[in-house]
Amino acid sequence: MNISVIVTTFNRPDSLEKVLDGLLNQTRLPREIIVADDGSSEETSRLVNEIALSSPDCPVRHVWHEDLGFRAAEIRNKAILKSSGDYIISLDGDCIPERHFIQDHLQLAKPGYFFQGKRVLVEKALQGAFNFAHTRKPLWLITNALKGQLSNAHHLVRLPFLPAVTTNKMSGIRSCNMGFFRKDLFAVNGFNQAFQGWGREDSELVARLYNYGIKRREHPFMAVCFHLWHEEHDRTNLEKNDQLLKAVMDSGNYRCVNGLVDDGIV
Repeated sequence: MNISVIVTTFNRPDSLEKVLDGLLNQTRLPREIIVADDGSSEETSRLVNEIALSSPDCPVRHVWHEDLGFRAAEIRNKAILKSSGDYIISLDGDCIPERHFIQDHLQLAKPGYFFQGKRVLVEKALQGAFNFAHTRKPLWLITNALKGQLSNAHHLVRLPFLPAVTTNKMSGIRSCNMGFFRKDLFAVNGFNQAFQGWGREDSELVARLYNYGIKRREHPFMAVCFHLWHEEHDRTNLEKNDQLLKAVMDSGNYRCVNGLVDDGIV
């Protein structure tokens, strides 16, 4: 199965470089990596181009639009339309994947389901120095977890022999680490571009996937990423976004109007 990884970023080239390093040093490479850039400056473009030139075994492409505020839903859709994989993994540009990340997503992918991955939180004091090499040092990770520099540390243990869990809950939805079959994303018309400003665009997508009949799988000890600390996003639009989420949960609709294709179908 061909896998495309969509990495969302905005003006954090230092973090993005660490994420791309992790993706290009996996036990199984994806078919392609597409950086979904929500309006970053030229520094990010230069970085992606440099990495693309040095990674012949895995194409790395850059999809950019103008900075008109937080439009993660729209830039993810643009990247999905440029992708070619049967399975699409959504990863944030500040989430460094553990080296089995792609292999685990592939193993956990199952028709009729999307996969919600887990994250270890890298705290503020550690995030500047933390990189992919640290994810391969178990004793170092455990030591820093005991010091309080890593949260959600139970996800550090990889236990692939344990079964995945199936659920239809709405809590814990995070597009920083999710996997979808391409056909399912297109069936619900991708992310809803009515969402502008931080928050709930991933939950609303999941609500529509549930309405369509897709279920959720998760595994606490596989397909884990390391989320680098950052300042909180501006939540000015959160109330409006909450209303959009509630509307789709109340209506039972599974296809958004302004998504991958702006076709007016509800």
